[in-house]
Amino acid sequence: MTAPKGNRGDLFDPGCPTRRLLDRIGTKWTSMAVKVLADADPEEVRFAELQRRMPGVSQKMLSATLQSLTRDGLVARRVEPTVPPKVHYRLTGLGRSLEVPLAALREWAEEHMAEIDQANATARSGDN
Repeated sequence: MTAPKGNRGDLFDPGCPTRRLLDRIGTKWTSMAVKVLADADPEEVRFAELQRRMPGVSQKMLSATLQSLTRDGLVARRVEPTVPPKVHYRLTGLGRSLEVPLAALREWAEEHMAEIDQANATARSGDN
């Protein structure tokens, strides 16, 4: 593989690999979908099961999220030609490699979110 275009480490450069990745995976639904699929790995998960395991996600948003992950090579999609079609999803090797960094981010959030919430509450009370 060739190195991605853009200045590595320069988040202000739209071509920066880190910025481009964060633009793709920086949504809550993307990280949740990767988590659900990682928990099921190596098994496949059907669309309805993914939606059940991701409370609050709409069918439209889940579909868009899975299309994006599939397009980026992070998720594989398999369709059974039945009526109605059964669609199955699983992480690719590339998608599995994303689970460790996302798990580290979840761990950081669980450790520090209360501090962030407190800082926000303090800032809001100072605004009054």
